Amino acid sequence: MTGTPVNQQRIQSIDVLRGLVMVIMALDHVRDFFYKTPLEGAGATALDPTNLQTTYPALFFTRWITHFCAPLFVLLSGVSIYLMAQRKTKKQLSFFLITRGAWLMLVEIILISFAWTFKPQYNFIIFQVIWVLGVCMFLMGLLIFLPYRALLTLGLIIFFGHNLMDLPAVSANLKGLPFWDLAYYADFAYFPLSVNRGIIFVYPFIPWLGVMLLGYCLGKWYLPGTDSRWRQQKLLQAGVALIVLFIGLRFSNWYGDPVPWAAQPRGPVYSFLSFLNLNKYPPSLLYLCVTLGGGLLVLRLFEKIQFRFAAVLNVFGRVPMLYYILHLYLIHLLTLPVFYLQGFTNADITKGFFNFRPDKLGFGLAGVYAVWLLVLLLLYPVCKKYNQYKSTHKQWWLSYL
Repeated sequence: MTGTPVNQQRIQSIDVLRGLVMVIMALDHVRDFFYKTPLEGAGATALDPTNLQTTYPALFFTRWITHFCAPLFVLLSGVSIYLMAQRKTKKQLSFFLITRGAWLMLVEIILISFAWTFKPQYNFIIFQVIWVLGVCMFLMGLLIFLPYRALLTLGLIIFFGHNLMDLPAVSANLKGLPFWDLAYYADFAYFPLSVNRGIIFVYPFIPWLGVMLLGYCLGKWYLPGTDSRWRQQKLLQAGVALIVLFIGLRFSNWYGDPVPWAAQPRGPVYSFLSFLNLNKYPPSLLYLCVTLGGGLLVLRLFEKIQFRFAAVLNVFGRVPMLYYILHLYLIHLLTLPVFYLQGFTNADITKGFFNFRPDKLGFGLAGVYAVWLLVLLLLYPVCKKYNQYKSTHKQWWLSYL
């Protein structure tokens, strides 16, 4: 397991994959704000790219490819925690994870919810990926004192066993209760706080904690002195194993996703889409197998090869928190000129879940991709400048942003 020393290319492979995740993620969020269905007279359901009655392959895969983002982001966060553990004591690491986790939860409530809604009244507080990342970091700050094998065992139990909570005998007594919706059953569940104000649970923390734990344990493969060829072989084996497990379990419709696939009346192409249409809220075992399995193979590939676009991805991957906050505000701000240019008036501002986003606003899929490229072009110089600043400064707050 020892031989080739760890090198800068290896570290860059993690940042480059994280950067690719951030770039693809922006596509999904641009689609949320700018996609307009070409179906005449169709309602909001036609905006759902996974609705097999109204979607089409290009739209479906525009959404499906972004399924890789959250699992890989959480997994790589776990890897980063393990590498950080090599430089800090357990107490120092625990303090950092607890405080950063609490900070991320506040960021979700204060900054991210507003970026999505543009509602200054904060009618809706949305608990999404930054929230669950904060919860998982907070919990990792408590669990970090456990031995490596205990953390690996806990991660594997959660990863492979969390879908047992979908069994009717279990879910009948738990689903709909605030804590258990927050912990596992979150599927845009709404809980009112007062009249016209409430919380929406989107990302539950139990399955994502399992992903972060496994990412932490994966970090051991990246210790200094680890043979890169050994690591690449392990990444290949793990990635292939997860994808094979996905295919086998998905064909059987036996376990791993609460929504079985089925032959579709629209033909074999849509039956294939049904096979790939996996449950993200909460993330099913099969959803995690195909996304993490594919991600591990890409991580291996990025370690083996160099490509020109990697430098751009590396910039985005080194400043993920700043990028995440800025890209949401930028995307939503870009809806304002489109809103007025497409003939909407002030009376239409609050029509739709997000302000300035009525159902009929936006473009076809080609327009969505054009806006996505614009967002990346505008964000790149800002992220590059901030990355340069982080590389030359050591203030404590830089590790929180």
